[in-house]
Parts: sequence; structure tokens; C-alpha cells
Amino acid sequence: MLKIRLQRVGRKNDAHFRIIVTPHQHKVKTGKFTELVGSYNVKAGTSDIKADRVQHWLSVGAEPTETVHNMLVAKGIIEGKKVNVLPRKSPMKKKKDK
Repeated sequence: MLKIRLQRVGRKNDAHFRIIVTPHQHKVKTGKFTELVGSYNVKAGTSDIKADRVQHWLSVGAEPTETVHNMLVAKGIIEGKKVNVLPRKSPMKKKKDK
């Protein structure tokens, strides 16, 4: 299964990300990817995404990660609602006295 995910390429305290298509079993830091479909600059808040290539990979069956899904929805490349990527807070469990 193919994933469309972010790959960090920036220096320390200066994050830049590539938006890549890669098989899901490849780890992000291996540097191996099938195609580079965009980039995201955190400090400037800009993203450059090749919409036609993203549509192609989605039609082939690639699945975007939650963060990339939200970026694609914000750019208007795909339709749908944004997904909450933050973890849900769970209530604290009380310890039982024995």
C-alpha cells in the first residue's frame, strides 16, 4: 500500500518538509520514495503541491496521512472534512487500594 506522507528535510529549528509517495513499509528517514509531489515550509507557512500528481496517486490507491489529508483539503485538492490529528485525552484512572 502506498502512502502520501511528510518527510522532514530541514535543519535543526528550521523545519521544511517534502510531501512524498512511498510504500507504507518504508520508514520516513530512509530517504527512499517513489515520487516527490510537493513541499511545505513551516516558517513561511507555504506549501507547493502538484495537484495533478496527487490526484493520480490517489486514483491508483495511495492513502494520505492525516496531516497530509488536512493539507489537501485546505488547498481544495480533495473534498471532505479535516481530520483531528491530535490524540484524544483520556481520563486519569484511579488506583485501587489493596
